[in-house]
Amino acid sequence: MSRIGKKPVTVLSGVTITVSKENVITVKGPKGELKQSIDRDIKAEVKDGEVIFTRPTDQIRHRAMHGLYRALVANMVKGVTEGYSKKLELVGVGYKASNQGNLLDLSLGYSHNILFEVPKELKVATAQEKGENPKITLEGIDKQLLGQVAAKLRSLRKPEPYKGKGVKYVGEVIRRKAGKAAGK
Repeated sequence: MSRIGKKPVTVLSGVTITVSKENVITVKGPKGELKQSIDRDIKAEVKDGEVIFTRPTDQIRHRAMHGLYRALVANMVKGVTEGYSKKLELVGVGYKASNQGNLLDLSLGYSHNILFEVPKELKVATAQEKGENPKITLEGIDKQLLGQVAAKLRSLRKPEPYKGKGVKYVGEVIRRKAGKAAGK
């Protein structure tokens, strides 16, 4: 049995979880509502304040889905109660970030600024403090969408290993390389 799939998802107070006939799980909480369709072979039922997932056989596919959907629903419950946030940092001379609503204006050393529209489900904030690198903060209830948007922003200018310039997550450690050895 999957160790993750066997664990029930506890339903916190203020959260309601419903499972429809089409195998769509809806999680409603104080911060919003999320939906996730699950595979028809995996059965989910809500009882005694817990969501329990069961699988029909021990096939590899069923075992993989069992743990996957349990983890996705657990992330949804955490998202609608606490929410998720990711912070990115722009390291480099002249790198800037500003936003107007959900439109990010990034200056990343290219010949033109990059305009990036953040999905309306997420909140974006930029901060530029004197003596520190510009920071972008993304907040939302959908962990998948948040991670995908953060990864897309990072991919606009990945950190390079020689000087460490680029867009990186706050707290991310970049493996540095030594430059060219000096001439003899």
